[in-house]
Order: sequence, then structure tokens, then C-alpha cells
Amino acid sequence: MGQLAALAKNMIKQIYATKVSMSQVFLEGKRIPVTLLKVPKHTVISQRTQEKDGYTSTVIGVGINKKTANKPLAGLLKKNKIKINPKYLKEIKVEEKDGLSIGDEINLTEILTPGSTISATSTSKGKGFTGVIKRWNFAAQNRTHGQSDRRRAPGSIGRGTTPGRVLPGKKMAGRHGSQMINLRNLKIVSFDEKSGDLAVSGAVPGARNGQVKISITK
Repeated sequence: MGQLAALAKNMIKQIYATKVSMSQVFLEGKRIPVTLLKVPKHTVISQRTQEKDGYTSTVIGVGINKKTANKPLAGLLKKNKIKINPKYLKEIKVEEKDGLSIGDEINLTEILTPGSTISATSTSKGKGFTGVIKRWNFAAQNRTHGQSDRRRAPGSIGRGTTPGRVLPGKKMAGRHGSQMINLRNLKIVSFDEKSGDLAVSGAVPGARNGQVKISITK
């Protein structure tokens, strides 16, 4: 398993976790804000090869689903003799064969080492339809001087006859949040293999129980 874990560390650069909450830790007298994540088991479900599929990648089953698998997934698990039912599947591209075999469980301890630099990608919280003040940080207009109901209005949105239209990219009211956000240069503070608890420095965007993709950069 040691050689297998070393190969996994060199090749597998992505894992998936669930956001739990925010917290703080004290290291060397300094208070560090951290995001607490839960990392489930990662199992190799299948592999894509250059000869058969035209590229190489590894399909990872994340977590364990208590519900019955649907027919396509059940057929794949039966074909590859996988005994667990993963919560969801993720395909991780690799440059060459990563040394893992179907059914192997990835050793997360070898990948999530404290002090490593990562990038976290997740979907931010959705805030619905919002105005320009909340969405784009516009300044409010005057309360007085003859206006009564234009305090939070956007103001002018373009010129008149020329060009006679609203230019693309104009900052206006609209849907706010629920976007894919990528944060770089975060540090792994701690990781417990038994419980799957992962502490990452900084604020990872998204709601609780949201899915987070973690990419190992250094």
C-alpha cells in the first residue's frame, strides 16, 4: 500500500469534500480562520485508457450512498466487481496510468498533508434577484433635493441616440451569487484520516453541505 499511496500522491491531484462550517485555530500564538470540511472515502470505480477511450483518466466514487444505485451505476459496479455504492462519481484526468487498480481506496493521508498548498472550487451562496447596491456595491443616491423614490435606483444606463442602446456588460440588477468560485493558495491546517475532518485556512465559499473540489498545487 505504501508504493500505491506514493503513486496516488504523484498522480491524483483532486479530491472532493463537503463543507461543514467555519471555525478558528490557534497556531504559534496566531488566530487562523479555517473552513472545516468532511472528506469521504474515495474509491477507484473504473479507468479510461488511451487505447479504448482516446484519453487516460480515473473515475472515482466519492462517499457511500445508502440508497439503491440506479441501473446504469449498478451495471458499472457489477461489471467492475465493486461492492460499495458511491454517492457520486467524479472523473479525474491523468497524464498517464496512475498506478491504481479498480476497487482500490485512495490513501487520503498521503495527499492531504498539513502545510500543503491547495485551491478550492465550490458554488457560492445564491442570493436571488438583487439590486445594484447589493450586487455591484453602487452608492445610494441623495435622500433629498427633490427626489422621493430613487435612492436605490441605478441611475443612467446609457446615452441617447448614439448609440441608442444599452452597451453589453452594463452593471444592472439581476441574479446574484450561485457562481463557481475558485480560491487559490489555501493551506491545509490539519487532517484526520479516521473522521475525515479537514481544516483549510481561509473562507471556502458556499453553503453548508455544499460540494467542494480540492486541487493539490504544492
